[in-house]
Amino acid sequence: MGDMTNSDFYSKNQRNESSHGGDFGCTLEELRSLMELRGTEAVVKIKETYGDTEAICRRLKTSPVEGLPGTASDLEKRKQIFGQNFIPPKKPKTFLQLVWEALQDVTLIILEIAAIISLGLSFYHPPGESSEGCATAQAGAEDEGEAEAGWIEGAAILLSVICVVLVTAFNDWSKEKQFRGLQSRIEQEQKFTVVRASQVVQIPVAEIVVGDIAQIKYGDLLPADGLFIQGNDLKIDESSLTGESDQVRKSVDKDPMLLSGTHVMEGSGRMVVTAVGVNSQTGIIFTLLGAGGEEEEKKDKKGKMQDGTVDASQSKAKQQDGAAAMEMQPLKSAEGGDADDKKKANMHKKEKSVLQGKLTKLAVQIGKAGLVMSAITVIILVLYFTVDTFVVNKKPWLPECTPVYVQYFVKFFIIGVTVLVVAVPEGLPLAVTISLAYSVKKMMKDNNLVRHLDACETMGNATAICSDKTGTLTTNRMTVVQAYIGDVHYKEIPEPSSINAKTMELLVHAIAINSAYTTKILPPEKEGALPRQVGNKTECGLLGFVMDLKQDYESVRSQMPEEKLYKVYTFNSVRKSMSTVIKLPDESFRMYSKGASEIVLKKCCKILTGAGEPRVFRPRDRDEMVKKVIEPMACDGLRTICVGYRDFPSSPEPDWDNENDILNDLTCICVVGIEDPVRPEVPEAIRKCQRAGITVRMVTGDNINTARAIAIKCGIIHPGEDFLCLEGKEFNRRIRNEKGEIEQERIDKIWPKLRVLARSSPTDKHTLVKGIIDSTHTEQRQVVAVTGDGTNDGPALKKADVGFAMGIAGTDVAKEASDIILTDDNFSSIVKAVMWGRNVYDSISKFLQFQLTVNVVAVIVAFTGACITQDSPLKAVQMLWVNLIMDTFASLALATEPPTESLLLRKPYGRNKPLISRTMMKNILGHAVYQLTLIFTLLFVGEKMFQIDSGRNAPLHAPPSEHYTIIFNTFVMMQLFNEINARKIHGERNVFDGIFRNPIFCTIVLGTFAIQIVIVQFGGKPFSCAPLQLDQWMWCIFIGLGELVWGQVIATIPTSRLKFLKEAGRLTQKEEIPEEELNEDVEEIDHAERELRRGQILWFRGLNRIQTQIEVVNTFKSGASFQGALRRQSSVTSQSQDVANLSSPSRVSLSNALSSPTSLPPAAAGQG
Repeated sequence: MGDMTNSDFYSKNQRNESSHGGDFGCTLEELRSLMELRGTEAVVKIKETYGDTEAICRRLKTSPVEGLPGTASDLEKRKQIFGQNFIPPKKPKTFLQLVWEALQDVTLIILEIAAIISLGLSFYHPPGESSEGCATAQAGAEDEGEAEAGWIEGAAILLSVICVVLVTAFNDWSKEKQFRGLQSRIEQEQKFTVVRASQVVQIPVAEIVVGDIAQIKYGDLLPADGLFIQGNDLKIDESSLTGESDQVRKSVDKDPMLLSGTHVMEGSGRMVVTAVGVNSQTGIIFTLLGAGGEEEEKKDKKGKMQDGTVDASQSKAKQQDGAAAMEMQPLKSAEGGDADDKKKANMHKKEKSVLQGKLTKLAVQIGKAGLVMSAITVIILVLYFTVDTFVVNKKPWLPECTPVYVQYFVKFFIIGVTVLVVAVPEGLPLAVTISLAYSVKKMMKDNNLVRHLDACETMGNATAICSDKTGTLTTNRMTVVQAYIGDVHYKEIPEPSSINAKTMELLVHAIAINSAYTTKILPPEKEGALPRQVGNKTECGLLGFVMDLKQDYESVRSQMPEEKLYKVYTFNSVRKSMSTVIKLPDESFRMYSKGASEIVLKKCCKILTGAGEPRVFRPRDRDEMVKKVIEPMACDGLRTICVGYRDFPSSPEPDWDNENDILNDLTCICVVGIEDPVRPEVPEAIRKCQRAGITVRMVTGDNINTARAIAIKCGIIHPGEDFLCLEGKEFNRRIRNEKGEIEQERIDKIWPKLRVLARSSPTDKHTLVKGIIDSTHTEQRQVVAVTGDGTNDGPALKKADVGFAMGIAGTDVAKEASDIILTDDNFSSIVKAVMWGRNVYDSISKFLQFQLTVNVVAVIVAFTGACITQDSPLKAVQMLWVNLIMDTFASLALATEPPTESLLLRKPYGRNKPLISRTMMKNILGHAVYQLTLIFTLLFVGEKMFQIDSGRNAPLHAPPSEHYTIIFNTFVMMQLFNEINARKIHGERNVFDGIFRNPIFCTIVLGTFAIQIVIVQFGGKPFSCAPLQLDQWMWCIFIGLGELVWGQVIATIPTSRLKFLKEAGRLTQKEEIPEEELNEDVEEIDHAERELRRGQILWFRGLNRIQTQIEVVNTFKSGASFQGALRRQSSVTSQSQDVANLSSPSRVSLSNALSSPTSLPPAAAGQG
């Protein structure tokens, strides 16, 4: 790993290590090399070198039970020697770099060149300056002072270019800054549980040090490397590091290695941290990737380093895929989604966001039109001049006149470029960015933490929301309200005295021991508040039940601490139950079990009577119990949990791995009904969604009766409507054909009416989401949002157009896969997200409506003016100013309009809805007609109306005329008032509605007006302006005000009459998928693999691709790491073979997955 010395971070650690080596029993280097081993190798190495994990703990001066002492000096020393748990972020682009990038804009470069030529020519005075006969227009008007001022125009153009560049760079810079702010906020929110001085505490991930004892549980994303020291049934998904999707079972004696960036899929336990930050496995990969490839500038260095990468990783080819872990990190390292451009690079969400697709297409079309117009303008000007000078007036081309002619040509060229500059709407991307960044900032206040900018805009198009029940629609505060104990169904909590003592003891033990010891009920924080529930909410409900029965669960737990539990079968979505085995004093075993009542009751063959004695429990008794007890509870919207136990003899010891035999023959202790009340604000939020044309579906693991009862309470279903409530099994039966393959036609028959999917597995959720997205049943492709909190919701969250993860109840894995995190876990926040999303769309349409009006008018004026009067009425610098106010300021003003409730009164736009609707087209053309009429009137008869000198046909360096100044001023005034018109795009009458709610808008309009006064009165030669009288100003403003009146006239014309108006900026079905994604075979394999192994959740991350690309680049550079790239390719091919072997009837076959281009993978949405 010598190559790593690139990282100063690393070399610093090495220096420290040599001086401090003796303080701890192991050095940084030893621990690092230990963590590179896997499985049995690692076990052997630990045995040989250290003895066992306990010995490592001793060497690291930590206790497996009490953890670190947690003193500041000790922690500081550990950070010094072993490094800190964070990966140094990529340096942000400096302001100068951003300026340099903004300068790369082609139109700006053309303008700069033209301006420099113009400057050069103005300083060049040929000897034949006095020769009168060079060009007709030159005579007379030019006195000495004017000749000197020729440089001003060139300088002014350069200056305005600098302005545009600085504004663009500043916008990029603030965008980047916001992004980093968001990133650090996500980081601070990520905490992890460690034991320090015998206390279990939650600390920020960056505070974890080597030697910490961390508690790990289902759903965690491991923050550092460590060794497993104790726990049960721990299974880890290491695909982010190895690419192997099978879950790896961890145990102290077989495979104790826990690696950062991997996911805990099952079980719980404790680990001792052995490597953090850049020294952890993920950190090493990160450093090899040059912290995400920021080293384009340091090409040569990178070349060397990458060859190193290949050699270094040859020893552990497994890790070759490993770089994928980089994407696992972002929550922790500042690197994750820091730079927006990097995010764009890994943004392999299915398509470019719809909006960006439409905008890019529109901008390209407009740009092409502008280019044609500007070319024609230049050609006409040049032809007219040459024909007029050399043919009509028969002037010879004199050598001493050459510079004068060239100056004319440069002037024509500048006019042409200016037309192009005005035509290209470079404000579009800016408007989108500003609008999204503004929305994201404001959405924070509405409890939406947006991780991907485009998710915000996609939300506005959402047509379906698949929501979890628990915690999203309900409060996630579970309380037991009914119970069936000893043959009696209690409708409220029974008196403790009414329950047999033996039953009571079994019940308390079964609940206290057979639940995660991290689940507790703590006293309320404030007087009179409810007790705090910590940990799994269902278990909290059961512990609360124990407390309601006046019993104490803590004392039971202290008698039977977690270390003494013999075997634990943790809850997972397949078992739907949890069981714990303990050893009784007489050496025999007892297993306590709890879980969904219909599942656990099927495994019961006895039940406790009122006297506390077990009696036989036959299938027909079970059916009766379901009818009499469970269904009535479920119909009240209660979740039913059954608690049972089973005794085993001490010898022979049962085969604990044979789950089917173990989890059977139970004795039922009781069945409880747990209430999880609907959040009070949810029914209203759901009503808003339905009014906005969004279908809400509930996907839950609960019993179908409970789910239906809650769905009715929420208003998802209304009695008497034609809808479907299905269970997962039934859903699967209906969508699969005889061979067990899923068929899209079958899904299409179901989903439009489906409202509740109960007892569903994560795979069902993924199937449903995919089915709705791929459906061609409706003319618009459905845009689906999904909420999820569990580890197993990952695939559905990634597949959906927008994935919402729960900020409070959600696991790290779910947050990683999501686009937006709901910080308050509340469904009504999703409605806010919809509102903001639609607002983004509308803001951009407003801006387009304004911008295109200006573009059309400016281009036509410049073009016709140039053709008829050989000079554009709007000068280059004026055009640039108009362009700046239009593009930059207007995008700020119109993109920051706050959303209103009225946005929720219309149906979603849908993916193929054009950006510019007929109404907008009517507005654009209508206002253009008004503006052109007035400007041409002023151009051709203005001098007579105002009794001033005509500005037409002025010589080359003539002073600015009042005539053209009035035209420029009127033009700007019309734009200002039209900006107010542009605030409404659906043909509303009152354009001032809510204008004061947007202070930015008011400031910008007034500010632009003030600057315009300064430009006209004091701009002089650079802006080609002559100061105007007060009455002339009044006329300009009056004509501008006419825009508002004209706007009302346009609003009166019904759009339906104007059939001839075309819409613009629509995405056709074909273009939704960018070409490059179609030829990424890697990605398709990736997709097929996910489809095939949906059950074992595959987190194959996009880094695979980055890595391949980096290697290919280097291959071309050096030729040395060719085998690396080849090996990379072969590993991909071998994956595809694995996939093919895996295919089985119950899964989608490979060919289907590859053949349907519409279902391109959400590959690995670069988690930023």
